[in-house]
Amino acid sequence: MPAQRRFGSPDAKNRMALLDAAEELMLEAGFMAVSSRRVAERAGLKPQLVHYYFRTMDELVLEMFRRRAEEGLAFQAQILASDRPLQGLWAFSIDPTAVAFTMEYVAMANRSEAVRDEIARYAEQFRQEQAKALAVILERAGISSAELPPAALSVVMTSLARVVIMEKELGMKTGHEEAFALFEKWLVKLEEGQDQRPGT
Repeated sequence: MPAQRRFGSPDAKNRMALLDAAEELMLEAGFMAVSSRRVAERAGLKPQLVHYYFRTMDELVLEMFRRRAEEGLAFQAQILASDRPLQGLWAFSIDPTAVAFTMEYVAMANRSEAVRDEIARYAEQFRQEQAKALAVILERAGISSAELPPAALSVVMTSLARVVIMEKELGMKTGHEEAFALFEKWLVKLEEGQDQRPGT
């Protein structure tokens, strides 16, 4: 009986190199560029090592996503515990690299149920943690959760950031600076505990 093949070598250096290479390729050329051959070439390793550490390319993608998501959750927790959580959360939301990764993973989700489920699971964690922090900020500003649900504010913040960054990638620019300036001004007022509404 042949020896059972051992997946997941303890050699973390090679594993991390493959994940880093896959991320670089995805950012540069999109998720379709993430093949075992190209990932190995970018990492400076033999192609067969990709499937030694990861049984399938979907497994590599999931591990890549989980690594990013866990880092993001830890970073968000630091932001939400800071003196200026709203402004920090907004800066986190408009980070072009983070948005680029998100859009590529969403594209991958269209062809992989496993990726889609994992994205949804982590996205819910992000949203729930944001909503809890936003509820405290809104209460301090004198705005009831019934008037402005914290989760709704989280959706608006995330959506505005992603739409503008996506439009910039298409070459659009009309209204972007004005929308960001308006929203950022309101966030500052809200964080200072003032009872303000967007546009006032």
